[in-house]
Amino acid sequence: MRPLATMLFAVSLFAAPISTAAAADVSLMVGGIEKQIYLPVVLAQRLGYFRDAGVDVELLSEPAGVEAADEMLAGAVQGVVGFYDHTIELQSLGKYTQSVIQFGLAPGEVEVVSSQHPEIRSVADLKGKHVGITGLGSSTDFLTAYLLVQNGLKLSEVTPVPVGAGDSLIAAMAHDQVQAAMTTEPTVSRLLASGAARVLVDTRTLAGSSAVFGGPYPASCLYMETSWVDAHKDIVQKLARALVRTLHFIADNDAETIAGAMPSDFYVGDKALYVSALAAGKQMFSPDGRMPEGGPDTVLRVLSQIRGNLKGKPVDLSKTYTNVFVDSAGAS
Repeated sequence: MRPLATMLFAVSLFAAPISTAAAADVSLMVGGIEKQIYLPVVLAQRLGYFRDAGVDVELLSEPAGVEAADEMLAGAVQGVVGFYDHTIELQSLGKYTQSVIQFGLAPGEVEVVSSQHPEIRSVADLKGKHVGITGLGSSTDFLTAYLLVQNGLKLSEVTPVPVGAGDSLIAAMAHDQVQAAMTTEPTVSRLLASGAARVLVDTRTLAGSSAVFGGPYPASCLYMETSWVDAHKDIVQKLARALVRTLHFIADNDAETIAGAMPSDFYVGDKALYVSALAAGKQMFSPDGRMPEGGPDTVLRVLSQIRGNLKGKPVDLSKTYTNVFVDSAGAS
């Protein structure tokens, strides 16, 4: 595990200052803070909604969700902004965590194929190829494995390569270190705009996600250790109040307005492209932060097909999420 100091995200990007005089009420690790799928937590900070709710939040970043989860379990942070599927995976390992605010109603992930490989026309054509993921044990690893199995491939027939996202993924594809990769916006649009890649599988919309997974697939969320939630319900409620307010802001405003509140560094030099990507994928965000009905069952079904540690082990889905805090936030 890398020293925490190497993972601190530049606080100068945030409109609402992070206090250095005293420790924050809560530190959250984001599995790639620049990804649009995790936009709500950065937006809440930028709009001052955490401050308005009375909670001091420190945002940190790791390139992959699995690394963010490791930091939480090690006690370095109190929560993770990552994918809901980790709560199921962790319960199978005897570690209880729960999603307390659900952001994404779809993964927002895209399997892109390098334009250097026109022979790849389907997922089945990935046999023998190197495929990029953010990190081993990450949600992109899970989803890639599911796509392979669903298309008749053995996991041993494809080599997963941890390449992160953004510039590192783009470089890996340009140098043919990977022939395909699973990633999110704005990396997807950057690859498509340059002609470096094309779309193979798309889960940026609710319809696209349902077609791939056969039901609702809740993804990005804020999850925390259950024991910490139980001991700090007041702080979790403040977080929920700020983040539900943010989800309302996303639902009520267009992509241009939302993008205007984000750090300019996130545009990666092309604001129009960033806005376009956000406009196309804005529907993935929950309007209220609640877990969609049937969503946990879909995620468990998907993971059970690819994760050996889940086979034969009962999972109590009711302990992997809660709507209590977002329901209270919406009523306040």
